[in-house]
Amino acid sequence: MKFFLNLLLLFSLSAKAQELFPHNEPASTVPKGVIGVRVFGESYKEITTQRNMAAIRVMYGLTPKLTVAISVSESNHHGKHLPANLVTHSHIGNQTIYYTQTIPKGTVNPYRFNGFYFFAKYRFLTIDGEKKHFRMAAYAEGSNIKQAHDEAEPNLLDDTKGYGGGLIVTCLKNKFAASLTTGVIIPKSYQETVPVGNGSILYTTTKINYGSAVKYNLSFGYLLYPKKYTDYNQNNWNIYLEFIGKSYQAATVFKDGEKLEVQTLGLKAGNYLEIHPGIQKIINSNFRIDASIGFNLVGTTYTHFYPLYMVGIQRYFYTNKNRKK
Repeated sequence: MKFFLNLLLLFSLSAKAQELFPHNEPASTVPKGVIGVRVFGESYKEITTQRNMAAIRVMYGLTPKLTVAISVSESNHHGKHLPANLVTHSHIGNQTIYYTQTIPKGTVNPYRFNGFYFFAKYRFLTIDGEKKHFRMAAYAEGSNIKQAHDEAEPNLLDDTKGYGGGLIVTCLKNKFAASLTTGVIIPKSYQETVPVGNGSILYTTTKINYGSAVKYNLSFGYLLYPKKYTDYNQNNWNIYLEFIGKSYQAATVFKDGEKLEVQTLGLKAGNYLEIHPGIQKIINSNFRIDASIGFNLVGTTYTHFYPLYMVGIQRYFYTNKNRKK
């Protein structure tokens, strides 16, 4: 009996394979009692330094409509502390004026554990038809990341602590799927206290209040192969085109309680839109391999360079709880 139930689930996942987007979550949820494990990473070259991030995500279908997930990540994006030359000063008479300055890119950082990222989505609308469906879900996210992030743009997976939420709308018809994700990110601040110099008994405190952000992501997926399903052992080939955009507010920087003038572009307000073409292979309706490459379209981000490469693998595991939906 369990075999046939699992077979039914595998066919269900295959039927909507083209909405298993590499970068964005669809409004569809993981079936109740199913565990999904995803390992993925991103890489780009910053001047002469290769920047890498690797993450593991575990997903679980808590109910037929509610999926929860937790991720951990590691990267060489940040140093242990904020750059020592992030804040500089000048003298006007007897007054000292502190302000931020541009930090050179391409410095070598050690790999550091970023922290935990939490995600949940609830599918509240489902309209199904023959070879088509329309679904909407609300999502919430949060993280306990505490990295020395020296840009205004927040990223809860590996840069900043905070929380957020929004809506996902996904539609599928025949071999084509489209999904729109909109939401807000509200980051928490970062603060550190370090000695003024080596062996100094004097300390200085720097605090950064990162800018809140609005994200707007649009994804398209198309099933290339097979033309027609005959059994669940058939491989799937899907192609994707995803647009990832974000608008974020300026950061506010304080030095020993004094608000600084922000002159660094990376700490000012900004917005951008990226394009990420990708390809995906699904083996035995369960094992998924993703690959994509990202380029800049409009505006710019200061958190990474281009091209941005992403690879990922994912697999579902079925438990006895699958007996009930």
